Amino acid sequence: MTEHSLWRLSRALHRAINERQFDEFAAMVDEDIDWAIYGPIDMFPFLGARMGKDAVLDTVRQIANNVHIRKVERETLMLDDGAAATMVRCAMTTQDSDKPITARLAQFLQFRAGKLSRLRILIDTFDLVEQTLGRPIDLPRIGSFA
Repeated sequence: MTEHSLWRLSRALHRAINERQFDEFAAMVDEDIDWAIYGPIDMFPFLGARMGKDAVLDTVRQIANNVHIRKVERETLMLDDGAAATMVRCAMTTQDSDKPITARLAQFLQFRAGKLSRLRILIDTFDLVEQTLGRPIDLPRIGSFA
C-alpha cells in the first residue's frame, strides 16, 4: 500500500510554513491548482482564491511570514484515492508578537497524479477574528427566541 498524497502534502506544507523549505511543497502542487481559503481577507490578505502554482506558492510564503504552526490535531479524516477531507484544530503563534492563536479548519483536497490540484479550506473565522483582535466581537442582537 502506498502512502496517501495527503500525508506527504501535510509534511511538506508544515516544513514550508515553519522552516521556509518550499521546494518539497512546490513539487507537490499541480501547475493549474485551484486554491481557496475562505475567511476575512480584509484582516488576512493571504486568504481567498488563487489560481496557478505561482500564486499558491506566494500565498504559502505570506502565511509563513505571518504564523508559525505549533500543533495540528486531526478531528475527522476521510480519504479516497484522489481526494481527502479533514477537520483539524490548528495551534499557531503569530510571527510578529508570538501571540497564540487556535483555529478550526475544514479542508477538502483533490489530487491529480499525486499533486494537489484543488484545495478548499473553511475556517471558523468568528473565533479567529476575536483572538486576533484580542477582544470579543459585540454583535447586535438580530432576533429573539422568546
